[in-house]
Amino acid sequence: MPGRRYEFRLAGRLSERARDAFAGMDVVEVPAQTVLTATVDDAQMHSVLALIQALGLHVVSLERLAPGSAEEHRPDGE
Repeated sequence: MPGRRYEFRLAGRLSERARDAFAGMDVVEVPAQTVLTATVDDAQMHSVLALIQALGLHVVSLERLAPGSAEEHRPDGE
């Protein structure tokens, strides 16, 4: 199955070391959150969630993005 684009919103800002753990993903800091976006398949999505948990990070939201919004991020959460 081809990958789908997902947005992972995490509470707080990531350290440089934590940011490095998400190589290949877009990492954008917005006020009080960090937004990760990437195209992943189901197995990769579960791996990202496991990595987030292993790093002790808190997921604020996880959203599957509509086609065509692949490079957009929404800092205000709308």
